[in-house]
Amino acid sequence: MTSLSAFDAASILIVLAAVLGFINHQYLKLPAAIGLTIMGAVASLVVIGLDRIIPDSHLTPMVLGFLTSIDFQTTLMDGMLSFLLFAGALHVDWTEMRRGRWAIGVLSTVGVVVSTLIVGVGIYGAARLLGLQADLIWCFVFGALISPTDPVAVMGVLKRANVPPLLQATVAGESLFNDGVGVVVFAILLGVATGRETFSLGHAAEAFGWEAGGGVVLGLAVGWIAYRAMRRIDDFNVEVMISLAVVMGGYSIARWLHVSGPVAMAVAGLLIGNAAVANAMSDTTRDYVLKFWELIDEILNAVLFLLIGLEVIAITSDARVLLLGLLAIPLVVAARFIAVTSPLLVMRKQLALGTIGVTTLVWGGLRGGISVALALSLPPSSTRTVILGVTYVVVLFSVVVQGGSIARVIAMVKARQLVSGETPVAELKH
Repeated sequence: MTSLSAFDAASILIVLAAVLGFINHQYLKLPAAIGLTIMGAVASLVVIGLDRIIPDSHLTPMVLGFLTSIDFQTTLMDGMLSFLLFAGALHVDWTEMRRGRWAIGVLSTVGVVVSTLIVGVGIYGAARLLGLQADLIWCFVFGALISPTDPVAVMGVLKRANVPPLLQATVAGESLFNDGVGVVVFAILLGVATGRETFSLGHAAEAFGWEAGGGVVLGLAVGWIAYRAMRRIDDFNVEVMISLAVVMGGYSIARWLHVSGPVAMAVAGLLIGNAAVANAMSDTTRDYVLKFWELIDEILNAVLFLLIGLEVIAITSDARVLLLGLLAIPLVVAARFIAVTSPLLVMRKQLALGTIGVTTLVWGGLRGGISVALALSLPPSSTRTVILGVTYVVVLFSVVVQGGSIARVIAMVKARQLVSGETPVAELKH
Protein backbone atom coordinates (compact mmCIF):
# COMPACT_ATOMS: atom_id res chain seq x y z
CA MET A 1 0.00 0.00 0.00
CA THR A 2 1.31 3.45 -0.93
CA SER A 3 2.34 5.35 2.17
CA LEU A 4 -0.12 8.04 3.18
CA SER A 5 0.75 11.52 4.31
CA ALA A 6 -0.58 12.74 7.65
CA PHE A 7 -3.08 14.89 5.75
CA ASP A 8 -4.32 11.91 3.70
CA ALA A 9 -4.80 9.78 6.81
CA ALA A 10 -6.62 12.59 8.62
CA SER A 11 -8.82 13.19 5.56
CA ILE A 12 -9.84 9.52 5.35
CA LEU A 13 -10.70 9.42 9.06
CA ILE A 14 -12.74 12.65 8.97
CA VAL A 15 -14.67 11.51 5.87
CA LEU A 16 -15.37 8.09 7.46
CA ALA A 17 -16.41 9.70 10.75
CA ALA A 18 -18.74 12.12 8.93
CA VAL A 19 -20.36 9.42 6.77
CA LEU A 20 -20.79 6.91 9.60
CA GLY A 21 -21.85 9.67 11.98
CA PHE A 22 -24.60 10.68 9.54
CA ILE A 23 -25.75 7.05 9.18
CA ASN A 24 -25.82 6.65 12.95
CA HIS A 25 -27.70 9.90 13.54
CA GLN A 26 -30.19 9.24 10.76
CA TYR A 27 -30.85 5.51 11.19
CA LEU A 28 -29.22 3.81 14.20
CA LYS A 29 -29.69 6.73 16.62
CA LEU A 30 -27.13 5.33 19.07
CA PRO A 31 -24.89 7.53 21.24
CA ALA A 32 -22.11 8.77 18.95
CA ALA A 33 -19.27 6.93 20.70
CA ILE A 34 -21.13 3.61 20.71
CA GLY A 35 -22.46 3.97 17.17
CA LEU A 36 -19.08 4.80 15.64
CA THR A 37 -17.31 2.05 17.58
CA ILE A 38 -19.85 -0.56 16.48
CA MET A 39 -19.81 0.55 12.84
CA GLY A 40 -16.01 0.65 12.81
CA ALA A 41 -15.90 -2.88 14.25
CA VAL A 42 -18.51 -4.13 11.76
CA ALA A 43 -16.55 -2.56 8.89
CA SER A 44 -13.41 -4.38 10.09
CA LEU A 45 -15.28 -7.70 10.28
CA VAL A 46 -16.67 -7.17 6.76
CA VAL A 47 -13.14 -6.57 5.47
CA ILE A 48 -11.90 -9.75 7.18
CA GLY A 49 -14.85 -11.72 5.76
CA LEU A 50 -14.30 -10.45 2.21
CA ASP A 51 -10.61 -11.25 2.52
CA ARG A 52 -11.49 -14.85 3.43
CA ILE A 53 -13.97 -15.15 0.53
CA ILE A 54 -11.73 -13.38 -2.01
CA PRO A 55 -8.12 -14.10 -0.94
CA ASP A 56 -6.63 -12.12 -3.82
CA SER A 57 -8.31 -8.92 -2.64
CA HIS A 58 -5.67 -8.34 0.08
CA LEU A 59 -8.12 -6.05 1.88
CA THR A 60 -6.94 -6.91 5.39
CA PRO A 61 -3.26 -6.04 4.70
CA MET A 62 -4.40 -2.78 3.10
CA VAL A 63 -6.49 -1.76 6.12
CA LEU A 64 -3.75 -2.88 8.52
CA GLY A 65 -1.27 -0.83 6.53
CA PHE A 66 -3.53 2.20 6.80
CA LEU A 67 -3.96 1.77 10.56
CA THR A 68 -0.22 1.26 11.01
CA SER A 69 0.48 4.43 9.04
CA ILE A 70 -1.69 6.36 11.51
CA ASP A 71 0.28 5.19 14.57
CA PHE A 72 -2.60 5.12 17.06
CA GLN A 73 -0.31 5.45 20.06
CA THR A 74 1.43 8.61 18.83
CA THR A 75 -1.77 10.10 17.43
CA LEU A 76 -3.67 9.71 20.70
CA MET A 77 -1.04 10.08 23.41
CA ASP A 78 0.97 12.88 21.78
CA GLY A 79 -1.83 14.64 19.92
CA MET A 80 -5.52 14.04 20.55
CA LEU A 81 -5.31 13.43 24.29
CA SER A 82 -4.14 16.94 25.14
CA PHE A 83 -7.10 18.49 23.29
CA LEU A 84 -9.63 15.99 24.68
CA LEU A 85 -8.56 16.39 28.31
CA PHE A 86 -8.51 20.18 28.11
CA ALA A 87 -11.93 20.27 26.43
CA GLY A 88 -13.37 17.89 29.02
CA ALA A 89 -11.93 19.80 31.98
CA LEU A 90 -13.40 23.08 30.73
CA HIS A 91 -16.89 21.89 31.66
CA VAL A 92 -16.12 20.51 35.14
CA ASP A 93 -17.49 22.63 37.96
CA TRP A 94 -14.56 23.48 40.24
CA THR A 95 -16.82 24.21 43.22
CA GLU A 96 -18.46 20.79 43.06
CA MET A 97 -15.13 19.14 42.31
CA ARG A 98 -13.58 20.65 45.45
CA ARG A 99 -16.33 19.07 47.52
CA GLY A 100 -15.41 15.72 45.98
CA ARG A 101 -11.64 16.25 46.26
CA TRP A 102 -11.07 13.38 48.70
CA ALA A 103 -12.87 10.91 46.48
CA ILE A 104 -11.04 12.18 43.38
CA GLY A 105 -7.62 12.10 45.04
CA VAL A 106 -7.98 8.66 46.59
CA LEU A 107 -9.72 6.93 43.67
CA SER A 108 -7.37 8.34 41.02
CA THR A 109 -4.27 7.14 42.92
CA VAL A 110 -4.96 4.31 45.36
CA GLY A 111 -7.80 3.03 43.19
CA VAL A 112 -5.57 2.70 40.12
CA VAL A 113 -2.86 0.85 42.06
CA VAL A 114 -5.35 -1.54 43.71
CA SER A 115 -7.00 -2.29 40.36
CA THR A 116 -3.60 -2.85 38.71
CA LEU A 117 -2.63 -5.44 41.32
CA ILE A 118 -5.97 -7.29 41.22
CA VAL A 119 -6.14 -7.42 37.42
CA GLY A 120 -2.47 -8.42 37.16
CA VAL A 121 -2.82 -11.39 39.51
CA GLY A 122 -6.16 -12.43 38.02
CA ILE A 123 -5.04 -12.31 34.39
CA TYR A 124 -1.86 -14.23 35.30
CA GLY A 125 -3.94 -17.07 36.72
CA ALA A 126 -6.39 -17.05 33.79
CA ALA A 127 -3.57 -17.10 31.22
CA ARG A 128 -1.89 -20.06 32.85
CA LEU A 129 -5.23 -21.86 33.00
CA LEU A 130 -5.60 -21.42 29.23
CA GLY A 131 -2.03 -22.51 28.52
CA LEU A 132 -0.79 -19.04 27.48
CA GLN A 133 2.74 -17.98 28.36
CA ALA A 134 2.56 -14.97 30.66
CA ASP A 135 5.11 -13.51 33.07
CA LEU A 136 3.61 -11.91 36.17
CA ILE A 137 5.27 -8.55 35.52
CA TRP A 138 3.67 -8.34 32.06
CA CYS A 139 0.31 -9.15 33.62
CA PHE A 140 0.81 -6.18 35.94
CA VAL A 141 1.64 -4.06 32.86
CA PHE A 142 -1.73 -5.09 31.42
CA GLY A 143 -3.36 -4.25 34.77
CA ALA A 144 -1.85 -0.76 34.64
CA LEU A 145 -2.99 0.01 31.10
CA ILE A 146 -6.55 -1.28 31.61
CA SER A 147 -7.19 0.21 35.08
CA PRO A 148 -7.52 3.95 34.27
CA THR A 149 -10.96 4.97 33.08
CA ASP A 150 -11.03 6.91 29.84
CA PRO A 151 -12.07 10.54 30.48
CA VAL A 152 -13.41 10.89 26.93
CA ALA A 153 -15.73 7.91 27.25
CA VAL A 154 -16.73 8.83 30.81
CA MET A 155 -17.59 12.42 29.83
CA GLY A 156 -19.84 11.06 27.10
CA VAL A 157 -21.62 8.85 29.63
CA LEU A 158 -22.16 11.73 32.06
CA LYS A 159 -23.82 13.80 29.33
CA ARG A 160 -26.46 11.07 28.91
CA ALA A 161 -26.87 9.86 32.51
CA ASN A 162 -29.01 11.95 34.84
CA VAL A 163 -26.80 12.14 37.93
CA PRO A 164 -26.40 14.95 40.51
CA PRO A 165 -23.89 17.76 39.66
CA LEU A 166 -21.66 16.84 42.61
CA LEU A 167 -21.40 13.24 41.45
CA GLN A 168 -20.81 14.37 37.85
CA ALA A 169 -17.89 16.54 38.99
CA THR A 170 -16.46 13.72 41.12
CA VAL A 171 -16.64 11.09 38.38
CA ALA A 172 -15.32 13.50 35.74
CA GLY A 173 -12.50 14.71 37.99
CA GLU A 174 -11.44 11.17 38.87
CA SER A 175 -11.41 10.12 35.21
CA LEU A 176 -9.39 13.20 34.24
CA PHE A 177 -6.65 12.46 36.77
CA ASN A 178 -6.57 8.65 36.98
CA ASP A 179 -5.41 8.30 33.39
CA GLY A 180 -2.37 10.46 34.18
CA VAL A 181 -1.64 8.27 37.21
CA GLY A 182 -2.24 5.12 35.14
CA VAL A 183 0.22 6.25 32.46
CA VAL A 184 2.89 6.85 35.12
CA VAL A 185 2.29 3.43 36.74
CA PHE A 186 2.33 1.82 33.29
CA ALA A 187 5.65 3.46 32.41
CA ILE A 188 7.26 2.31 35.66
CA LEU A 189 6.08 -1.32 35.26
CA LEU A 190 6.99 -1.40 31.56
CA GLY A 191 10.52 -0.30 32.42
CA VAL A 192 10.79 -3.22 34.87
CA ALA A 193 9.24 -5.70 32.40
CA THR A 194 11.66 -4.77 29.61
CA GLY A 195 14.67 -4.81 31.93
CA ARG A 196 15.41 -1.10 31.56
CA GLU A 197 14.83 -0.44 35.26
CA THR A 198 14.83 -2.32 38.54
CA PHE A 199 11.73 -1.84 40.66
CA SER A 200 11.89 -0.21 44.06
CA LEU A 201 9.22 1.62 46.00
CA GLY A 202 11.53 4.60 46.41
CA HIS A 203 12.18 4.92 42.68
CA ALA A 204 8.49 4.42 41.87
CA ALA A 205 7.46 7.11 44.37
CA GLU A 206 10.07 9.52 43.00
CA ALA A 207 8.98 8.93 39.39
CA PHE A 208 5.34 9.31 40.32
CA GLY A 209 5.97 12.50 42.29
CA TRP A 210 7.92 14.12 39.46
CA GLU A 211 5.49 13.13 36.70
CA ALA A 212 2.18 13.76 38.47
CA GLY A 213 3.30 16.62 40.73
CA GLY A 214 5.18 18.28 37.89
CA GLY A 215 2.09 17.99 35.70
CA VAL A 216 -0.03 19.79 38.32
CA VAL A 217 2.52 22.61 38.67
CA LEU A 218 2.89 23.02 34.90
CA GLY A 219 -0.87 23.02 34.38
CA LEU A 220 -1.31 25.71 37.02
CA ALA A 221 1.49 27.78 35.49
CA VAL A 222 0.30 27.77 31.87
CA GLY A 223 -3.33 28.11 32.95
CA TRP A 224 -2.54 31.11 35.15
CA ILE A 225 -0.52 32.82 32.37
CA ALA A 226 -3.42 32.32 29.95
CA TYR A 227 -5.90 33.60 32.54
CA ARG A 228 -3.92 36.78 33.15
CA ALA A 229 -3.58 37.37 29.40
CA MET A 230 -7.32 36.88 28.85
CA ARG A 231 -8.17 39.36 31.61
CA ARG A 232 -6.21 42.10 29.82
CA ILE A 233 -8.07 41.87 26.50
CA ASP A 234 -11.56 41.38 25.09
CA ASP A 235 -11.16 39.78 21.67
CA PHE A 236 -12.67 36.35 21.15
CA ASN A 237 -10.36 35.49 18.25
CA VAL A 238 -7.22 36.11 20.29
CA GLU A 239 -8.62 34.38 23.38
CA VAL A 240 -9.51 31.27 21.41
CA MET A 241 -5.92 31.26 20.10
CA ILE A 242 -4.61 31.64 23.67
CA SER A 243 -6.57 28.59 24.77
CA LEU A 244 -5.20 26.68 21.78
CA ALA A 245 -1.67 27.78 22.69
CA VAL A 246 -2.15 26.48 26.23
CA VAL A 247 -2.96 23.00 24.92
CA MET A 248 -0.35 22.69 22.18
CA GLY A 249 2.45 24.61 23.87
CA GLY A 250 1.73 23.25 27.35
CA TYR A 251 1.70 19.63 26.21
CA SER A 252 4.98 20.12 24.31
CA ILE A 253 6.60 21.64 27.41
CA ALA A 254 5.35 18.70 29.49
CA ARG A 255 7.05 16.23 27.13
CA TRP A 256 10.27 18.26 27.26
CA LEU A 257 10.23 18.36 31.07
CA HIS A 258 9.18 14.67 31.32
CA VAL A 259 6.15 15.49 33.44
CA SER A 260 2.60 14.24 32.92
CA GLY A 261 1.01 16.07 29.99
CA PRO A 262 -2.45 14.60 30.68
CA VAL A 263 -2.41 15.90 34.27
CA ALA A 264 -1.13 19.31 33.13
CA MET A 265 -3.90 19.68 30.55
CA ALA A 266 -6.59 18.61 33.03
CA VAL A 267 -5.40 21.22 35.56
CA ALA A 268 -5.07 23.97 32.92
CA GLY A 269 -8.55 23.17 31.60
CA LEU A 270 -10.04 23.35 35.10
CA LEU A 271 -8.41 26.72 35.76
CA ILE A 272 -9.48 28.30 32.47
CA GLY A 273 -12.93 26.66 32.50
CA ASN A 274 -13.69 28.12 35.92
CA ALA A 275 -11.59 31.21 36.73
CA ALA A 276 -11.12 32.52 33.17
CA VAL A 277 -14.66 31.77 32.01
CA ALA A 278 -16.13 33.50 35.07
CA ASN A 279 -13.77 36.48 35.45
CA ALA A 280 -11.77 37.03 32.25
CA MET A 281 -14.25 36.67 29.37
CA SER A 282 -17.14 38.70 28.07
CA ASP A 283 -20.36 36.89 27.22
CA THR A 284 -19.44 36.87 23.53
CA THR A 285 -15.93 35.52 24.14
CA ARG A 286 -17.22 32.89 26.58
CA ASP A 287 -19.70 31.67 23.95
CA TYR A 288 -17.04 31.45 21.24
CA VAL A 289 -14.41 29.75 23.41
CA LEU A 290 -16.77 27.11 24.81
CA LYS A 291 -18.35 26.37 21.43
CA PHE A 292 -14.92 26.13 19.77
CA TRP A 293 -13.76 23.52 22.28
CA GLU A 294 -17.08 21.71 22.15
CA LEU A 295 -16.63 21.32 18.38
CA ILE A 296 -13.02 20.14 18.79
CA ASP A 297 -14.21 17.65 21.40
CA GLU A 298 -16.97 16.27 19.14
CA ILE A 299 -14.69 15.87 16.09
CA LEU A 300 -11.87 14.16 17.99
CA ASN A 301 -14.33 11.95 19.87
CA ALA A 302 -15.80 10.76 16.57
CA VAL A 303 -12.37 9.95 15.11
CA LEU A 304 -11.16 8.26 18.31
CA PHE A 305 -14.07 5.84 18.67
CA LEU A 306 -14.06 5.12 14.94
CA LEU A 307 -10.38 4.18 15.28
CA ILE A 308 -11.15 1.89 18.23
CA GLY A 309 -13.73 0.08 16.11
CA LEU A 310 -11.42 -0.21 13.09
CA GLU A 311 -8.61 -1.63 15.22
CA VAL A 312 -10.69 -4.83 15.64
CA ILE A 313 -9.03 -6.01 12.45
CA ALA A 314 -5.70 -6.24 14.30
CA ILE A 315 -7.00 -8.67 16.97
CA THR A 316 -5.34 -12.06 16.82
CA SER A 317 -7.43 -15.03 15.67
CA ASP A 318 -6.05 -17.26 18.47
CA ALA A 319 -9.17 -18.55 20.26
CA ARG A 320 -7.31 -18.69 23.59
CA VAL A 321 -6.54 -14.96 23.43
CA LEU A 322 -10.17 -14.13 22.67
CA LEU A 323 -11.29 -16.38 25.53
CA LEU A 324 -8.80 -14.67 27.85
CA GLY A 325 -10.31 -11.35 26.77
CA LEU A 326 -13.78 -12.58 27.71
CA LEU A 327 -12.50 -13.76 31.10
CA ALA A 328 -10.82 -10.39 31.58
CA ILE A 329 -14.15 -8.51 31.31
CA PRO A 330 -15.65 -9.62 34.66
CA LEU A 331 -12.17 -9.46 36.22
CA VAL A 332 -11.69 -5.80 35.22
CA VAL A 333 -15.21 -4.87 36.41
CA ALA A 334 -14.67 -6.69 39.72
CA ALA A 335 -11.28 -5.00 40.19
CA ARG A 336 -12.91 -1.63 39.56
CA PHE A 337 -15.60 -2.44 42.14
CA ILE A 338 -13.01 -3.36 44.77
CA ALA A 339 -10.82 -0.36 43.89
CA VAL A 340 -13.82 1.96 44.35
CA THR A 341 -15.46 0.41 47.42
CA SER A 342 -12.37 -0.40 49.50
CA PRO A 343 -11.25 3.25 49.86
CA LEU A 344 -14.87 4.21 50.54
CA LEU A 345 -15.05 1.71 53.41
CA VAL A 346 -11.76 2.85 54.93
CA MET A 347 -12.61 6.57 54.59
CA ARG A 348 -16.38 6.37 54.87
CA LYS A 349 -16.55 9.53 57.02
CA GLN A 350 -15.00 11.59 54.22
CA LEU A 351 -16.20 9.59 51.20
CA ALA A 352 -19.91 8.86 51.44
CA LEU A 353 -20.88 8.50 47.79
CA GLY A 354 -24.02 6.43 48.19
CA THR A 355 -25.34 3.62 46.01
CA ILE A 356 -25.71 5.76 42.89
CA GLY A 357 -22.17 7.08 43.32
CA VAL A 358 -20.67 3.60 43.54
CA THR A 359 -22.79 2.37 40.62
CA THR A 360 -21.77 5.30 38.43
CA LEU A 361 -18.07 4.96 39.29
CA VAL A 362 -18.01 1.18 38.74
CA TRP A 363 -20.27 0.57 35.75
CA GLY A 364 -19.61 4.03 34.28
CA GLY A 365 -15.83 3.61 34.58
CA LEU A 366 -15.31 2.99 30.88
CA ARG A 367 -12.08 1.93 29.21
CA GLY A 368 -11.33 3.51 25.86
CA GLY A 369 -8.66 4.91 23.58
CA ILE A 370 -6.02 5.43 26.28
CA SER A 371 -5.91 1.70 27.09
CA VAL A 372 -5.69 0.82 23.38
CA ALA A 373 -2.92 3.37 22.80
CA LEU A 374 -0.86 2.07 25.73
CA ALA A 375 -1.27 -1.52 24.50
CA LEU A 376 -0.12 -0.49 21.02
CA SER A 377 2.95 1.20 22.52
CA LEU A 378 4.31 -2.13 23.85
CA PRO A 379 7.45 -3.49 22.14
CA PRO A 380 6.82 -6.19 19.47
CA SER A 381 6.59 -9.68 21.01
CA SER A 382 4.18 -12.57 21.47
CA THR A 383 3.22 -11.03 24.82
CA ARG A 384 2.22 -7.79 23.06
CA THR A 385 -0.08 -9.74 20.74
CA VAL A 386 -1.87 -11.32 23.71
CA ILE A 387 -2.17 -8.05 25.65
CA LEU A 388 -3.40 -6.20 22.56
CA GLY A 389 -6.11 -8.78 21.86
CA VAL A 390 -7.32 -8.85 25.47
CA THR A 391 -7.31 -5.04 25.64
CA TYR A 392 -9.48 -4.71 22.52
CA VAL A 393 -12.04 -7.19 23.86
CA VAL A 394 -12.32 -5.35 27.20
CA VAL A 395 -12.50 -1.90 25.56
CA LEU A 396 -15.17 -2.96 23.06
CA PHE A 397 -17.29 -4.41 25.87
CA SER A 398 -16.75 -1.32 27.98
CA VAL A 399 -17.71 1.20 25.31
CA VAL A 400 -20.60 -0.73 23.76
CA VAL A 401 -22.16 -2.63 26.68
CA GLN A 402 -21.31 -0.50 29.71
CA GLY A 403 -21.57 2.79 27.83
CA GLY A 404 -24.84 1.75 26.23
CA SER A 405 -26.49 0.64 29.47
CA ILE A 406 -25.19 3.01 32.15
CA ALA A 407 -28.15 5.41 31.92
CA ARG A 408 -30.63 2.52 32.34
CA VAL A 409 -28.60 1.05 35.21
CA ILE A 410 -28.60 4.38 37.07
CA ALA A 411 -32.36 4.74 36.47
CA MET A 412 -32.92 1.24 37.91
CA VAL A 413 -30.86 2.07 41.01
CA LYS A 414 -32.82 5.29 41.52
CA ALA A 415 -36.13 3.42 41.20
CA ARG A 416 -35.03 0.84 43.77
CA GLN A 417 -33.94 3.60 46.16
CA LEU A 418 -37.28 5.34 45.84
CA VAL A 419 -39.09 2.09 46.65
CA SER A 420 -36.84 1.40 49.64
CA GLY A 421 -37.00 4.99 50.88
CA GLU A 422 -33.25 5.62 50.53
CA THR A 423 -32.24 9.13 49.50
CA PRO A 424 -31.34 8.79 45.78
CA VAL A 425 -28.60 11.41 45.83
CA ALA A 426 -24.91 10.87 46.55
CA GLU A 427 -23.57 13.00 49.37
CA LEU A 428 -19.97 13.93 50.03
CA LYS A 429 -18.57 15.26 53.26
CA HIS A 430 -16.92 18.65 53.09
